[in-house]
Amino acid sequence: MSEYEQLTVEKKSPAYWVVTFGNPPINLIDYGTVLDLRKLIDTLNRDPEVRVVVFRSADPEYFLAHWDILKDPSPLAALPPEPDDMSAWAGTLSRLGKVRALTISALRGRARGAGSEFALATDVRFASRENTVLGQFEVGVGAVPGGAPMAQLARLVGRGRALEVLIGADDIDGDLAERYGYVNRSVPDAELDAFVDAFARRVAGFPKAGILETKALVHQAVLPPDTEFTAASKAFEVSFGRPETQERGALLVERGLQQRGEVELRLGQAVAELTPASEGEADSTAVASPS
Repeated sequence: MSEYEQLTVEKKSPAYWVVTFGNPPINLIDYGTVLDLRKLIDTLNRDPEVRVVVFRSADPEYFLAHWDILKDPSPLAALPPEPDDMSAWAGTLSRLGKVRALTISALRGRARGAGSEFALATDVRFASRENTVLGQFEVGVGAVPGGAPMAQLARLVGRGRALEVLIGADDIDGDLAERYGYVNRSVPDAELDAFVDAFARRVAGFPKAGILETKALVHQAVLPPDTEFTAASKAFEVSFGRPETQERGALLVERGLQQRGEVELRLGQAVAELTPASEGEADSTAVASPS
């Protein structure tokens, strides 16, 4: 029996691992995802041989959709407190960025909100040109993104483009993501798996010490400090609790959020079409913070 609930780990070789997300119906991120990722990160950091880890999805339409806003968040609160008072999710992302191997997101399908934050926390991102959708939709419902994509995107794409992505809250396709620097490359969908595999095997053949020392020096220059994750965590908690955010989130749920369908497929469009609750369209559905 696997030690993971939502992850499948395939060791292509002692130096090269492939991790596949599988949390039907649309690969939402929840408490189980956090626990699995923490176990995996601990295992990777203890392993003397692993050099490169590829993350991919079992669902071609959803890499990691976003946080599950309907799940009970209380199990997260029961976890040991994070350094610098980060949320459990932000702490997981901070750990991921420091893993003792090169981490690669092989993006196919949608990765928005916390799914985008996961991809940004990995070292390298390769995307399907035809079948990748990235985005941070939180501002569209009145919230601040909680996994510090402000810090990550600003370093990757610059101030103006980071603000466009974050405050525009729209969907970003594979080609635009490559032009902006959101991902390293967008590759034709039919070629993505072979391309990522070839790159990973190449890295896996190099001495581990050189990989880790080089990664550490790059991160010394550009990796966000934990204080930036803490600031994002706290801003998210405050913004997520605002009545207008709760109302907009409930309206999205009513229209089909977290279900396979048009809202999830075109979430950037869906948040732009929200009608304020004051006009009578929101219901009383409660949405849950991942703090």
